[in-house]
Amino acid sequence: MGAGATVDVGAAVTALRRRSLVIFPAEGLYGIAADASSPEALAHLVAVRGREPGKPIIVLASDLTMVEALVRVVSPAAHRLVDRFWPGPLTLVLPARRSVPAVLTGGTDTIGVRVPGSAVARALVERLGVPMTGPSANPPGAPPPCTVAEARHYFGDAIAHYVDGGRLAGEASTVAAVDGADVRVLRAGAISEALIRTVLEAA
Repeated sequence: MGAGATVDVGAAVTALRRRSLVIFPAEGLYGIAADASSPEALAHLVAVRGREPGKPIIVLASDLTMVEALVRVVSPAAHRLVDRFWPGPLTLVLPARRSVPAVLTGGTDTIGVRVPGSAVARALVERLGVPMTGPSANPPGAPPPCTVAEARHYFGDAIAHYVDGGRLAGEASTVAAVDGADVRVLRAGAISEALIRTVLEAA
């Protein structure tokens, strides 16, 4: 069963609302979800997954409106990428609102956000009603998991609920920082930099 398959996410949403953690099929890898609006849930995430100093935690949203509650501005260049690639495996690093917790920004003034292409991930965040975290479900330095079994090996009972989407492709989302008209690809992934440049230059 792929990440776009229909699965029951009710138990996972219940766990998230209780400030617990959930493993879920993100895009090409499994992610670890916490309620991104809850300091308690974010602290739990850091305690369980470990923290990479200075590295923001990717946040997933159900739509652009939810993203706009987290970021100060979505520039015309960012809008072009949103229109072409969301929902999908493109994470945009945008200027964060001052209200965004430092644990999500990594102490920077930016935050990585995405409306996921995975139907399961999107259903989770839509049902939750607030943004949720979406970093890969592995401790720092360990390989990201392509199966629930691999994620369970890392975290075991520290995770309240595992959503099994089968074996995933193993390709992470592309991460691009957008500062006004300037777009920089920070991490290669499912969407090529050449395609991103083509979309930007076509405007």
